[in-house]
Amino acid sequence: MSGNPARGGRGRGDPAPRGGRGGSRGGSRGGSRGRGGEQNIPFHPRGRGDGPPRGGSGRGSRGGTESFSYGTLVAVDATVAKVEDDTVKSNPPKHIDFPHRPSFGSRGKEVLLYANYFNLFSSKDVKLNRYAIEVKGKSAGTPTPTGKKLKRVVQLLIQQLQEPGVASDYKAIIISKSELEAGVHDVAYFAEDSDGHSDRDPTYLVRIQRTGSFKAAELVDYLSSSHAGATFESKEDLIQALNIVLGHHAKTNSTVASVGANRHFDLNAPANDRLNLGAGLEAIRGFLVSVRAATGRILLNVQVKNLAFYESGPVNKIIRAYTGKDNPSTGDLFRLANFLKKVSVNVTHIQRRNKDGRNMLRVKSVQGLASPTDGRSLANPPKIARFGAGAKEVQFFLEATTASGAPEPAQGSGKKGGKKPSKAGPSTAGRYVTVFEFFQQTYNITIQDPNAPVLTFGTRDKPTYLPAQVCEVIPGQAASSRLSPAQTQKMIGFAVRQPHLNAQSVAMDGRRLLGCDPTCQTLNEFGLSTGTEMIVVQGRILNGPSIKYGGKTVINPRFGSWNMADVQFVNKSKMPSWAYLHIAPAGARLSFLGLDHFQARLNDFTVMLRKLGIETNSRNPGGMRITPSQDMMEAEIDSAFQRFAADPTKRPQLVFVVICDGAETPLTNAAYNRVKVNCDVKHGMHSVCVLESKFAKSNLQYWANVGLKFNLKLGGVNHSLEAAKLGIAKSKTMIVGIDVTHPSPGSQSNAPSVAGVVASVDQWLAQWPADLRVQKARQEMVDGLDTMLKARLAVWKAKNGVYPENIIVYRDGVSEGQYHTVLETELPSLRRACNQLYPATTTKAGGPKITVVIVSKRHNTRFYVANQPDADRSGNPSNGTIVDRSVTEVRHWDFFLQSHSAIQGTARPTHYSVVHDEIFRGNRDALGQFQTAADALQDLTHNMCYLYGRATKAVRVTPPVYYADLVCERARKYLSGYFDPSPAATPAGSVVASSNGAASRVPENNEIQPHQNIRNSMFYI
Repeated sequence: MSGNPARGGRGRGDPAPRGGRGGSRGGSRGGSRGRGGEQNIPFHPRGRGDGPPRGGSGRGSRGGTESFSYGTLVAVDATVAKVEDDTVKSNPPKHIDFPHRPSFGSRGKEVLLYANYFNLFSSKDVKLNRYAIEVKGKSAGTPTPTGKKLKRVVQLLIQQLQEPGVASDYKAIIISKSELEAGVHDVAYFAEDSDGHSDRDPTYLVRIQRTGSFKAAELVDYLSSSHAGATFESKEDLIQALNIVLGHHAKTNSTVASVGANRHFDLNAPANDRLNLGAGLEAIRGFLVSVRAATGRILLNVQVKNLAFYESGPVNKIIRAYTGKDNPSTGDLFRLANFLKKVSVNVTHIQRRNKDGRNMLRVKSVQGLASPTDGRSLANPPKIARFGAGAKEVQFFLEATTASGAPEPAQGSGKKGGKKPSKAGPSTAGRYVTVFEFFQQTYNITIQDPNAPVLTFGTRDKPTYLPAQVCEVIPGQAASSRLSPAQTQKMIGFAVRQPHLNAQSVAMDGRRLLGCDPTCQTLNEFGLSTGTEMIVVQGRILNGPSIKYGGKTVINPRFGSWNMADVQFVNKSKMPSWAYLHIAPAGARLSFLGLDHFQARLNDFTVMLRKLGIETNSRNPGGMRITPSQDMMEAEIDSAFQRFAADPTKRPQLVFVVICDGAETPLTNAAYNRVKVNCDVKHGMHSVCVLESKFAKSNLQYWANVGLKFNLKLGGVNHSLEAAKLGIAKSKTMIVGIDVTHPSPGSQSNAPSVAGVVASVDQWLAQWPADLRVQKARQEMVDGLDTMLKARLAVWKAKNGVYPENIIVYRDGVSEGQYHTVLETELPSLRRACNQLYPATTTKAGGPKITVVIVSKRHNTRFYVANQPDADRSGNPSNGTIVDRSVTEVRHWDFFLQSHSAIQGTARPTHYSVVHDEIFRGNRDALGQFQTAADALQDLTHNMCYLYGRATKAVRVTPPVYYADLVCERARKYLSGYFDPSPAATPAGSVVASSNGAASRVPENNEIQPHQNIRNSMFYI
């Protein structure tokens, strides 16, 4: 839905926060993308940077911004630069996996930048020995340890080995400076705060097996070699070993929460590095650390990360914060159960002390809330009045009591605890007792809020119960649930920081937290050390193109953006019939004073569309207003569109949908999703959705931005560039964008992944029709890519009369570890599609030519201006800044491009890696005005960022990737019952499907296929 962009901003239209997309990405992006754990701020084109607020350094600059500085003159490493220059001049071998870098780019104004990397140094004689470890219980029936228990076993093993220079990932690998004794070791387990191993503690068998040894100095020698064909087979293994060593310091610090392999957060962070997000969560600023290979050296990448954690403290306090009510609804309780599931708590009603007099933790994992379905298989099942019942409503069977009156609990019946009672004296019959009575009688604890839901531990079949009052959340637990809209806004505010603040955090707090100083025992024992300052790299600022509109109007952007005042689209569209639908959920607060007010705004908006060049009929569109209740939302929207489509002679080409946002956000999102299902899939009518509050304000810039979507959906061209700025893409070349979206936290277990493919069809690179395909959940490689490409090629031929001679593919969402898989799986699919369509004479001659570029948006490289005059208004590098040296490997063809101007926060460049090239190297036609393939590809990629049709500014990623991302996001709206389900009224805390029946089946491909009426349009924009 359309938002309210700043002047010259993006033409934002369709709403609804985008769904999560799991995993991490970029130089480290994994195969799946459903964002759990780390809260990556949703990707938007308007140029918001990423963040995190803490003291600054540096000097003032224009606009009141500051830049980071070490206070000394800076220069790039001359030795590294020489290796780069010598290597790129050498002859590459004939058979290599990826294209050799043809050259470094040379266009643009040179600029010096800091990068968030530190040099990593190694003693020449240090050898890293790698060992695989396998842990299992010594006694039969002892479960294999996982999580924190496994970490503790490995800690005890390392203590037992008594060897200096040992590090571990605390899961499966140990790195040692010296050789260790292979074989099986007995490890007597005991908790960290206990007095040592006891008879009740298990003993584990840990098998140690040597799997290799490496020298960091050998990797440096390889990276410093100017021979283009040099190889180093152990490179990835050595980098893995170094990552384990560099992360060991933080992982052994009890005041640091380590999340995943390489993200670390200070639990004692100062107040300005943490923020209460509300509803039981807090944000903490921490750091990611990653070892990276670069030309001539090994680098340590340190990046600011922001993560949501459960608030530590009493669970009853968190429950109140989460529900915000004295009497939460059933739906609130189901959401609460999912929120608390698997949270580790310390149980406080029984206190045990060690010899030092310190309380020992009793850790349990929450399974949910008390439910009527608990313990149904027990002889005496619990009696529970309702889901989420309080302490007076939860009864469990107490097997028997002795004459002393002390309880003798049976397995699965309820609370166990305390010392075993005396067995002397006659026994009385078992009885049911409430949790409230049990704690009062047994522990002399009166539950202060008997209405607070009772927590369930153990399993549903054999549950045990505890009141929230005696449970405390243990610090340092990352939240896996998706943030609410309100929490997301707070997280954005927390994360978005000025660049110099992030740079300072990396330079000071990051190094401290990660132990990158001379006193770090781990680094000293391994003969490693890090540079004290971030490295300096050379960047270049590319000139942006001029923007062309209708009537020969030419605009020169400033800071990568421009204004649409008094312009018309390049190619205008016709809209002979359209209608409106005003959705105002029952009870919502309206922005319009009445129908006359609404019609007046609609009339003004129609005038604006005509000024932009969209040809409409002379009268205002007809339409209707509906006021659905929450329960009838989908049914009433379905009914409205059935009426629009009932008469083919009056069927509107486009429906303009105004959604009242005075209702709760879930209702607004539900309405939007249902509109898109009806228009895109069921009836084949274009739709443009806006929020009522925005539309009612009569903001002309906002209305113009909405007009951008009208024109694109109807097949028009909003703006264009000079043909020379598009290089080989100006004719005979089809540009393709590919992306895959995956289930996110909170999605159904049967939610699929969805692949999206878009492709250009015209000389302006303005229209990008798309294909969608359902595939196996969390599978990144695209199934049926050949079929999808054939459909795109068919549309190209229908528009142009012939198939394209060249195909440039920008592939989003692939980690570095999957580059080979793209070549082995997707490239053959692309070639197979071409072989089935093109004449044999063309394919035998090697046509069409294909180039594949991997695009990474969520990597961890950032650049900071080294000299303040080079900063833009926000303190970031200027838009058009490109870096292809110093942080890259010369043997690989890649570059970082910051094409946009970040409005606020730290700008994140996009990383482009060429993994296959048949077009640019050695092709004079592809080079155009440039002397090198590097300049030709960089310039084309940069210029295309000005062609995103829904914005009046250069966007952060090249449009084919952006459009592929949008079409995948649209598929999530069609399948919202799978990707964003509503809590169900079931004790298991499952979900209720929407009308597509998502709870019980796997979605089919036809559920996301656009109607044939709009299939070859930009229906998703």
